[in-house]
Amino acid sequence: MKLYFRKVGDQGPAIIILHGIFGSSDNWLGIAKVLSDKFQVYLVDQRNHGQSPWSDEFDYQVMSEDLLEFIQEHALNKPIIMGHSMGGKVVMQFALNHPDLAQKMVVVDIAPKYYPVHHTAILEGLNSLDLTNLGSRTEANEHLKRFEEKEGVRQFLLKNLYRNDQQKFAWRINVPVITKNIDVVGHELWVKDSVDIPAYFIKGAESHYIQAEDERYIAEIFPNFELIEIPHAGHWVQADQPEEFVEVLRSLL
Repeated sequence: MKLYFRKVGDQGPAIIILHGIFGSSDNWLGIAKVLSDKFQVYLVDQRNHGQSPWSDEFDYQVMSEDLLEFIQEHALNKPIIMGHSMGGKVVMQFALNHPDLAQKMVVVDIAPKYYPVHHTAILEGLNSLDLTNLGSRTEANEHLKRFEEKEGVRQFLLKNLYRNDQQKFAWRINVPVITKNIDVVGHELWVKDSVDIPAYFIKGAESHYIQAEDERYIAEIFPNFELIEIPHAGHWVQADQPEEFVEVLRSLL
């Protein structure tokens, strides 16, 4: 799986950043530009997202191996690995599978535990959008209002809509495969042994993804961990409080 990526910065240690479900590498472009003075930042589109290839295989083990292949392909020595939400789970699974290959990891607002499916309405909206007869992005936004009330979330989803070579609307995300495997995105990670990698978890104070009781489980798997909470931020910590997020990130890196 040869993943599409963007590289920002040409000096310093390497950082690989993985987006969450329905996301893509350009979600992190602003953060990458800020970090590019001291780091080489690799923004990766994960399989079935962005401009990377599509596949019927879609789980944390195969995405972890995608990351391994990416590191080997680009000859990155001990990179820092960071991921948000689904991307954070990929980063954790990679560290569990290959504990000596990353220098440290940063996980943004996700725990290694099981999460029940909670994207049902969004997927219903994406699947019911008639791309063949779609005339504009505005039409698509109007359609999605029935399934997602937040304008910001709709605009985030619509970043995946583009016109193909025939000037027809198409998705950059593999909607059928993501729909079929959405329960897999919530799965608990596969753990053989605990891993001593420096592990930083950044959570939004207003997000419910990492609960107080999750810290014990995180400590069992990643004993060398630290949890940092950013005030006035939800699950999209980096978008809600970008300046504070970057400040925290710089201190960790």
